[in-house]
Amino acid sequence: MTDYLTNIEWLHPWMLGLLVLPIGIFLYRMKWGSKGQVNWHISGLPASPLPRNWRMEVSALPTWLNYLAMGLIIVALARPQKILKEEQIDAEGIDIMLATDVSSSMLAQDFNPNRLEASKRIASDFIDKRPYDRIGLVVFAGESYTVSPLTTDHAVLKQLLSQIQPGLLQDGTAIGMGLAAAVNRLKDSKAKSKIVILLTDGVNNTGYIKPEAAAEIAKELGVKVYTIGMGTRGRAKAPVGRRPDGSFVFGYSRVEIDEKLLQFISQQTQGRYFRATSEQELRQIYEVIDKLEKTKMEINVFRRNLEYFYPLVLLAIGLLIASRAFAWSVLNVKP
Repeated sequence: MTDYLTNIEWLHPWMLGLLVLPIGIFLYRMKWGSKGQVNWHISGLPASPLPRNWRMEVSALPTWLNYLAMGLIIVALARPQKILKEEQIDAEGIDIMLATDVSSSMLAQDFNPNRLEASKRIASDFIDKRPYDRIGLVVFAGESYTVSPLTTDHAVLKQLLSQIQPGLLQDGTAIGMGLAAAVNRLKDSKAKSKIVILLTDGVNNTGYIKPEAAAEIAKELGVKVYTIGMGTRGRAKAPVGRRPDGSFVFGYSRVEIDEKLLQFISQQTQGRYFRATSEQELRQIYEVIDKLEKTKMEINVFRRNLEYFYPLVLLAIGLLIASRAFAWSVLNVKP
């Protein structure tokens, strides 16, 4: 009901001032209307009020209905209208592939609770800020895998993102494989802007596609690559081995990120390289990328009015008819 009454405008608001008429008449009759009545007293009989029956109790109902009908007609003459707006959004979206490292080193605990969970959390927030873009997800370790192609179904994409874990792929860091897989998903894109956000915490040490070759392919296809090196400076508590049951053994190891390679990839493709040593820095990096790659939108607003004049007048007429019918049938008041 509240939604039905929102966004109301009045075409002739000054007409509402006429509401003082039915309100004033009603108040006058309530206070002074009975003063003109003649009270009869017969000598020898005790003065007592006449007995009241149910007809007397409801005798004022037609009058109230008339006042209400008069008020509705005045409100109708003020022409209340509900404003309906329709938006047509023409968006020139950006196609974005997220290439995320899922090697065992992403379980390092220099982020809360670890690098991978922090990166997933922040990437999910980034996805929420890009409602009109197609976004996909590639993961890589010793090999690469496409988790989701480009899609606008961001709810499904975020669910898939939340499920990625180390151990899904052979361990290692194949940056070239991850970048090549992401670029391959963009090669047929018709978007005017195509970007890859590649996040890793290590050094390329495996894979049959060199990162330099993948960067060259991205350059030829017009794909811009933003690279992010994730990890604190110095040492971090990270997996250093595995037990027979498959669980990781943690110890302190030196953080090594091939920053020169990541800078080369970004420079080759007109992108940028970032280093994130904390969750706050990583969040700021995604905010910078969000600002650098803005989606162009044109919003056309169409306005329509829902007229309340006729329903109010019909309701007023209905009340007047009900008033007359009640007076004739129940109160036996003849016209």
